[in-house]
Amino acid sequence: MRYKSAMKIPKRIQPLVDDGLVDEVIRPLMSGKEADVFVVRCGSEIRCAKIYKEADKRNFKQAVQYREGRKVRNSRRARAMSKGSKFGRNQQEEIWQNTEVDVLYSLANVGVRVPKPYGCFNGVLLMELVSDGEGDVAPRLNDVAMSEEQALEDHAIVMHYVKLMLCTGIVHGDLSEFNVLVDEYGPVIIDLPQAVDAAANNHAQWMLERDVNNMRDYYGQYAPELLATNYAKEMWALFEDGELNEEVELTGLFEETLESADVDSVLLEIKAALAEEEERQRRLQVEKDADSRGAEFREDMPASGVDSQGGKRAKNSRRA
Repeated sequence: MRYKSAMKIPKRIQPLVDDGLVDEVIRPLMSGKEADVFVVRCGSEIRCAKIYKEADKRNFKQAVQYREGRKVRNSRRARAMSKGSKFGRNQQEEIWQNTEVDVLYSLANVGVRVPKPYGCFNGVLLMELVSDGEGDVAPRLNDVAMSEEQALEDHAIVMHYVKLMLCTGIVHGDLSEFNVLVDEYGPVIIDLPQAVDAAANNHAQWMLERDVNNMRDYYGQYAPELLATNYAKEMWALFEDGELNEEVELTGLFEETLESADVDSVLLEIKAALAEEEERQRRLQVEKDADSRGAEFREDMPASGVDSQGGKRAKNSRRA
């Protein structure tokens, strides 16, 4: 698909243009709670430029929970971050931004389908533009309808990816139908700056359960049998016992004995579930607002402008 340039270069991307990393900014792709994403041309390739928002402009709740357990080798940086100095806050931002590119490389190496990264430059991540079979931007899972057979197949793929992530010691931390793209080959996991260390973060278990249950609930709309599965607890139990590896075949079955029940953990899960539901409702509202802004943007664009694809797409069907 041929894109036409129709917009001014954003200030944060200008240095990449000056350095020859980006040749052209084609159009805005989306605006999220933590970043704005643009479609750009780098030589002959069409890619994405993800501009991370500054901490005071991000709408990412409880960020401190996600930063827990992240290692800082430089003692001066660690002290500055603990004191909350300006230098420390800047270092914290740098780590937050670089986490995603590091995680993308790690996950790609173990077989998880993620956008290919090309580097993070001063808070701008250059990465692959995931597209569908016709060359258009791939839709998010939230915009895709499917048959029961397809739901079972894609859910199994996502659970395999989550397992590979946990084998690598990584929990996504914000996985939902909004953070999965679907191209002609299947699901692609996106948005990973908040990814946590499974062994070092005390919130990793309930984050994993939230991630897995979000996927269960979404695919369960099309394949109700998935609603009775318990992949999260199965994976975590194997992980804690040191028995989780890429060859393990998951069943989705798990029986929790009364002896192993942890009242505090249960209460934490309930509290987290309530907070997640509030966040999902807020995100849906943000989606509606973004649709309205996208419609206004398209109306204001010149006739020779881009074929805008921003905002929420109509439901696509895969193997319905």
